[in-house]
Amino acid sequence: MSIAKKLASQTAVYGISSIVGRVLSYLLVPIYTARFAAAEYGIVTGLYAYVSFLNVVFTYGMETTFFRFANRAGADRQELYNRVLTLLLLSSAVLTAVLALLARPLMSLLDLPPGQERYAVWIALILGLDAVAAIPFAKLRLENKARKFAAVRMANILLNVGLNIFFIVFCPDVLAGKYLAGLQPLVRSLYDPSVGVGYVFLSNLAASAFTLLLLGRELTSFRFRLNLEPLRPLLKYAYPIMLMGLAGMVNETLDRILLPLWLPEGFYPGKSSLTAVGIYGACYKLSIFMQLVTQAFRYAAEPFFFAQSTDKNSPRTFALVLKWFTLSCAVIFVVVSVNVEDFGRLFLHRAEYREGLGVVPVLLLANLFLGVYWNLSVWFKLTDKTYYGTYIGFGGAVLTIVLNFLLIPLLGYMGSALTTLACYFMMAVVCWRLGEKHFPVPYPVARLATWLAVACGLVALSWYVPVADFWLRHAFHAGLCVVFVGLLYLIEWPRQLAARA
Repeated sequence: MSIAKKLASQTAVYGISSIVGRVLSYLLVPIYTARFAAAEYGIVTGLYAYVSFLNVVFTYGMETTFFRFANRAGADRQELYNRVLTLLLLSSAVLTAVLALLARPLMSLLDLPPGQERYAVWIALILGLDAVAAIPFAKLRLENKARKFAAVRMANILLNVGLNIFFIVFCPDVLAGKYLAGLQPLVRSLYDPSVGVGYVFLSNLAASAFTLLLLGRELTSFRFRLNLEPLRPLLKYAYPIMLMGLAGMVNETLDRILLPLWLPEGFYPGKSSLTAVGIYGACYKLSIFMQLVTQAFRYAAEPFFFAQSTDKNSPRTFALVLKWFTLSCAVIFVVVSVNVEDFGRLFLHRAEYREGLGVVPVLLLANLFLGVYWNLSVWFKLTDKTYYGTYIGFGGAVLTIVLNFLLIPLLGYMGSALTTLACYFMMAVVCWRLGEKHFPVPYPVARLATWLAVACGLVALSWYVPVADFWLRHAFHAGLCVVFVGLLYLIEWPRQLAARA
């Protein structure tokens, strides 16, 4: 029991720190959309899409590899730590230098004018520092130091958010004389208005450097060890993990990279492709309401599923979990989608960003199906057939590339949103069909599909039935939400009580 409590406690620490971190980072979105034009925010969206891919390349699966080899019988954990960190130090230095040298070609992919290469250099430094920090973080997890792990992560996020607020809100306001005008000489010495959106990257860079300082104890125990022969089995184990990670990033972020490349010139009159990326990236953030639920579920679900795997009633339990997860997410889908204009005004301060609100219901539904996929994936984890997860992930990556190629020129960023939905829907359906053969679970598929159809119908009703009066419109939207929740309560709750009896 004490081991179970310890595991539950650590899971909560890791999970809460991650979710709270994402919420704090999300609070920057209203600031960015208030202070930056969509074209400027498009730079942030585009570059961080590349960061998602490059993070996988910079660490190339070595974090998971370190865990795997450290838990082998007779493993010398300190020597393994030295070798893995040595490898990452050298590779990060090389990759950072290469990215810095290729700064101009990289920035040309985002159609930025010359002189903005410094953004790519700062991104390269962030990637290098974060890659080096990955193994000390893994060491903390291996040693069950969950609280320090979470504390360092939170310090990184708080510093990043604080510096963003300081440089993007406080300094410009002081120089504009809105408050504390007496601090203007000090602010002028610290703040350069020409950097503009670059302070997003500089804040991140400072937070990444500070993280290494907080990991000083783990780094001072490190000893440089370069011996290629013992590294071969590590690299052999690591490269498939890197490929899986890249496939996952294709499904998650490739649309924001492909959008400026495949969007026809003049598709949005008077707007550049970078502006379109900024609008899409800002609206994508509104799907965080579903992403947070999915992320929290993932932290809690895997330990639960494995704990239940030996119970003879586990298939019934798994079906019940999927049912209530899907219905809960359907409520979020309806509430946010029906009231998306209000959420848009709350989080997207400039009107130009709100032009893309139509993608939000599509992306919410996409993330709902991603959560369904994580539910369904229990079968290949419990049967040790995880290679099926690789196949499904790569299938999703291929579909993402093909559909973006076909739909972006026709539908713009709505094409990217529909591609995301199609990808995650396909992954969920394929995973369910394969699971039927290898690990049958009595999922109420038809019933859940009916509820999702009802949810989509109510959302469509809210979008396509115009109500001009402000109060009547909000009453209508609130009524749609009440109808959906009421139907769920009247129909599903009695069934749940009957099942318990």
